[in-house]
Formats: sequence, structure tokens, C-alpha cells
Amino acid sequence: MKNTKFTYTKMIFLLGFIFTILVSCERELSDEAVFATFSTNPEVFTDSPVGLGSDFYFPFAGSKATAWTVDETEGYNSNASMRFDIPNADDPEGNYAGAIFRVDGAGRNLTRYDALTFWAKASQGVSIGEMGFGQDFGQNKYQVTRTNINLSTNWVKYVIPLPDPSKLIEERGMFWYSAGTQNTGGFGYTFWIDDLKFEKLGTIAQPMPSISNGEDKVETQFTGNLVSMANYGLTQTFNLESGLNQKITVAPAYFSFKSSDIRVASVSELGIIAFAGTGTSKITATLGGVEATGSLTVNVPGTFPVAPAPTLDESNVISIFSDKYTNVPVNYYNGYWAPYQTTKGEQTNIDGQNVLNYTEFNFVGTQLTTPLDISQMTHFSVDIMMLELPTDIDLLLTFKNENSNATTFQQNRIGQSYQLDPRAPVVFNDTDFKAGVWATIKIPIRPTLETSLDKTGVNLIIIENIKSSNVKTIYLDNMYFYSE
Repeated sequence: MKNTKFTYTKMIFLLGFIFTILVSCERELSDEAVFATFSTNPEVFTDSPVGLGSDFYFPFAGSKATAWTVDETEGYNSNASMRFDIPNADDPEGNYAGAIFRVDGAGRNLTRYDALTFWAKASQGVSIGEMGFGQDFGQNKYQVTRTNINLSTNWVKYVIPLPDPSKLIEERGMFWYSAGTQNTGGFGYTFWIDDLKFEKLGTIAQPMPSISNGEDKVETQFTGNLVSMANYGLTQTFNLESGLNQKITVAPAYFSFKSSDIRVASVSELGIIAFAGTGTSKITATLGGVEATGSLTVNVPGTFPVAPAPTLDESNVISIFSDKYTNVPVNYYNGYWAPYQTTKGEQTNIDGQNVLNYTEFNFVGTQLTTPLDISQMTHFSVDIMMLELPTDIDLLLTFKNENSNATTFQQNRIGQSYQLDPRAPVVFNDTDFKAGVWATIKIPIRPTLETSLDKTGVNLIIIENIKSSNVKTIYLDNMYFYSE
């Protein structure tokens, strides 16, 4: 007993000694250590940009670079405002205006706020396509988008809620916008924004997050493929003080995703889904602890079927998209033409194979950087695959020369003959398609007298879903002109 007591007493002394040392060390650390902190300044623009640094305005590609200025004659109860001059559709310096406002330096801590607010008005009644925050030309990890913001000629306050402020510890993307012309004449207009800042309103309530636009979506994917949850309708809806529900589109990083079988599909912090094995997995999510409506169920049958390799000699080919040939420069494989286009997706890589992958397909366009002279070409070839065939396949493929005095074109039908037009004969029957199998479609380049196509400067290739068929997913590969 004595020995036990002696040992216990020594142990208490030893623990007390260690504790004293630790407390001493902790006190010394707290006195001398400097922890990283970020500005909590909520203001972005009052009479001038606030705390953004010297290099903070970055226009989008194709935007008119001089669209934004500080107007020192117009303001909301102030001496100045941000002025945005949206150009005419034919302005050679850019046919729309869009840019990000990014802090030149360390980001800001926005965790104490619940909304980005501003006052705005326009020279006429207009609807601004997109506004938001979180774009930094990096990962855009916490991007938020509010669409179709209606402005009047009077100053009105607008609110863009923060989906989950706790995420915004070091945010550099203070504001971004994208706006185009609003009328058939393609004429521009002006709008102003003032008192742009983050606020704690305390009236942002009833969060209602959703994925897949609130629907239970089912689709087929393949092992080795990577897709982003950003393509699946990620939104958050809040009830504002006005009583209205405000929906915003939010980046995947705001959500916590869960896969029912991570051996089939796993989701990263940035919302990238990796398909690793065969089977079925259901993906659900929460945002800020609130369960999101909607889900994504993926069926993974195996590896992606490879499109047939072209065999023509490259000297007889002008390639638009193919791993076999050297492709001509392309501005885009999907123009995302608002407001009528629903098609999402563009170039992707599936298990080492580059393909064009489109979902929610109604029409899509590929614009060439330099117009092509296809006068010596006899055909156009494209490989098409649909995983699920609609009952009424009717696609329209169009080559256009928009640089002629009058736009000229050739049209071809793929599938059924919905509205027979001599200028758009059926070149591939719907009965020749098989689900999950590549179909190689050869389209003759017909004489100009039959089609009106000016072959000296083709710059646009469009594929349309004429009958609005239920084409869930369509893949394209090996697009090229060739001569026999």
C-alpha cells in the first residue's frame, strides 16, 4: 500500500509539472504568435471602389473592355456610381459587357454577413442576364449567380443572398456581371449600380437548397469519366423580407454531397464526380445542414465506347474536332446562346478520349476562329451517339457563312423527315441509330445553287433538335470536312 501511495503521489507531481510547462508555453505562444486574419470590410463600392486595390476589374472574353466606368454625375443619394454601358450587338470592340471585380490581394472574411446588396437603375427597362459574386478567375469555388435582374429607370435595392456565409473566410470575388442587348435592333443601353456592399440583413430566411433542379434525375455514365455537379441545377432559395422567394445558382462547394456507393461514384469537395466502378449510385446533398431536394442516380455499365477512328489521309481533311487530326482553331463548341438554348456541356475527356458531350439538348453551335474555305471539300463527317434513343429523332445540321453580305447556309436532316425541304434532305435515317452505338454520318457538300451556301467562308456549324425530342444526352466526335 505504501508503495502504491508513493507512486500515485509522484505521478500527481509529475502531471502537475507537465501541466505547468504546457500552460507556460501556451501563454508565451498567445503573446507572440500572429494569426492570419482577413479584412471584414463589407463595402465594395460607395463613391468609388473600396479596398479593391489597383488592379481589380477583369472583363470576360469577348466583352467590351471599356464598358465599366465611375460616373461622377449620377448616384443613389451619393456623388457617384458604377456605370455600365452595354454596347450595340455589332460593336467591333465587343457585343456584350461582362467582368469580375476581384480584390487585388488577400480576400475578405464575409462570414458575418448574409447578403450582397446594391441599388441599381437603367436608362430603360431591361433585364440583366447575370449578376453575383465569387468569381475570381481561379477555382470560382464559391460562385453565386442571380439571373434575369429586372431594372427600371428608378433606383431600386436588390439582394443576392449568401448561401452559407461560414464558407466565405477569404473571398476575393466581390462582384461580377454579364449583360447583353435587349431588343430586336441590337441596341445597347446603360445601367448604374451604387452602394454595393455585403450586409447582415437578418431577414434572409427559410433556406431551400436543391440539386438536379429539385428533380430525381437518372442517367448513364461511364467509368473513367469526370463530371461536375455544377451541370446539375444547383440552387438555393431564400425567403426575403419582401415575402418573395429569391432563387440563386450556387457553386458545388457550398454543398455536402453523399454517394450511396462510393465504389461506383464519389464526389469531391469541388463537386467533381468520379466514376470508378460499374453499378448504380444515388447522389444526394445538404447545404448548411439543410437537406436538398432532388437527386442524381447514375448507372455505370462500364467503359465508354470509343468512336470509330477515321481512316482518311490528313491532307484531304479539314478537322473541326478529332483526336486523329490537327484541328483548326475554334472559339467554342457551345455558344450557350441565351435565352433560347437549353443545351449544356461541351468538350470533355472520358477515360482518355476527347468527345463533345451535350445534355438537355435543343441546339448547339460550334464557331470557328477563322472562316473556312470548303470549296474543295466534298463531304462533312460527324460521329453521333445517343445513350437513349427518342422515338422521333429529327436533327438539323447547318453550315453557315455569316460573313457574306447575306448569311448563307446548307441544311441537312438527320433522322426523320419532319418537314421535307429540298434544301434539307434526310442524310441519315432514324432507324439506323442504335442506343449506345456510334453512328458515322457522311453529309455531301452540295452545289451552291441548291443550298445558297457560300463555301468560301464557313464559320458556324449548328446542330438542332427540331422536334424537341427527349434527347437526354448526345455525344459527338470526329467532326471534319473532307474531299473524296
